[in-house]
Amino acid sequence: MSVELIWDLPPPSAGKPSPLTLVLTHGAGMPATSETMNTLARLIARQGIAVARFNFPYMQRAQETGRRPWPPDPDDVLTATYIQVIQQFAAKGVPPARLAIGGRSMGGRVAARIADPAEVAALIPISYPFHPPNDPTRAKTAHLQTIATPTLIVQGERDEYGTRSEVEGYDLSPNISLEWIPDGNHGLVPRKRSGHTVEGNLQAASAAIAEFIQRLR
Repeated sequence: MSVELIWDLPPPSAGKPSPLTLVLTHGAGMPATSETMNTLARLIARQGIAVARFNFPYMQRAQETGRRPWPPDPDDVLTATYIQVIQQFAAKGVPPARLAIGGRSMGGRVAARIADPAEVAALIPISYPFHPPNDPTRAKTAHLQTIATPTLIVQGERDEYGTRSEVEGYDLSPNISLEWIPDGNHGLVPRKRSGHTVEGNLQAASAAIAEFIQRLR
């Protein structure tokens, strides 16, 4: 059975579309159709990039049954599902070299695991889980030290899964760029007193992602 894709396509006003398609998936607790994912996909598409989203099997079942989407699928199922999506594109004539892959939190972690072997054009994790929430002593970054795929990590400055001060001290691959979202938490949400807004932060995230992909033409 194929994995269902949710599409956001560039409007005619976006001009010549990018030859790359961005594939995104969700974090552990919210679906690919969450408000944040909907907004990001729409904003990115407006900048000339087709965006395809999908749910992992456990989340798809939760959507169909109305049950709580927990726990997530085992890592091997998550990985196999993402690989299946890439294979679906290949079967329709879109090779991995024309895909940028990523996702929010857990979804970005899964994408990071397969980006190099899949030989995709780019990797774009959003709110990457560098460590368990508020526990930097358990950071896992070894696999990020050797990534060869061009990578953009979009991260809130005060993300509880990896703050700016923590992440800037990590030894990461030179192929990884970081886009810091002002005062954003794991959902990219700033505090009111910061002077920033959710809307502005999502605009900034989508603009950074679109610019990164457009440079890969």
